[in-house]
Amino acid sequence: MELPGRLASLELSDWALLVVAPFVGSFLGVVIRRLPEGRAVIWGRSACEACGIALAARDLVPLLSWLVGQGRCRRCGHALGWFYPAVELAAFAVAAIAVAVDGSARAWLDCLLGWWLLALGWIDLRHWLLPDALTLPLLFAGLIAAAVFDPADLAERAAAAALGYLALRLVAELYRRLRHREGLGQGDAKLLGAAGAWLGLAALPQVVLLAALAALAAAGGLNLAGRRLQAHSALPFGPFLALAIWSLWLFGPAAL
Repeated sequence: MELPGRLASLELSDWALLVVAPFVGSFLGVVIRRLPEGRAVIWGRSACEACGIALAARDLVPLLSWLVGQGRCRRCGHALGWFYPAVELAAFAVAAIAVAVDGSARAWLDCLLGWWLLALGWIDLRHWLLPDALTLPLLFAGLIAAAVFDPADLAERAAAAALGYLALRLVAELYRRLRHREGLGQGDAKLLGAAGAWLGLAALPQVVLLAALAALAAAGGLNLAGRRLQAHSALPFGPFLALAIWSLWLFGPAAL
């Protein structure tokens, strides 16, 4: 379908999702920055990290404020960096993909999962951490979604959540005993448990396989870029698990 025809077919809810996505991305940026540091997420006032000036409403319009200010604080001129615009664009990309794939009320559920995983993956990439404050609610949200949309599958999803967690915990323990160092964290196991809650039992091996393939591809890309990985080098596994979970949620097992 040509682009004008595709745009004309979008429903009001789809447009609303695309409009709200950068604002969600702005909030996700706050979560990614503050949650691992134990800072207030909801009540903390946004401020320039260089001069401390509190940001006004005009400074908080996603993407637009950054572009108008040329990426600098309007008081001290400090460069604000690409972090927040990047998260806002990523959140918009999640919404655009969800609308393109589903284009219905389900796109909101796609985005809920996608945005949640985006925050988790980004935090793990920056801090090697998958906070319980995000992984555990994501697991329960998957069970709630199953209870609402697929109540007959609720028991199987709960079993998949438990099995996903226990399986990766077992792998992590075996790795630690064999290599005498940590390979996978408890957060990875909890995220795989959340994958079971959202996707079901049959998808768990595919989540792990797809995440492993993505991690290998990333390692290969780093090697090609001149950042050679050694025997004791490591990559956070959370971003690849997040990518695998959302891909399989959108496209199903046939994606592999």
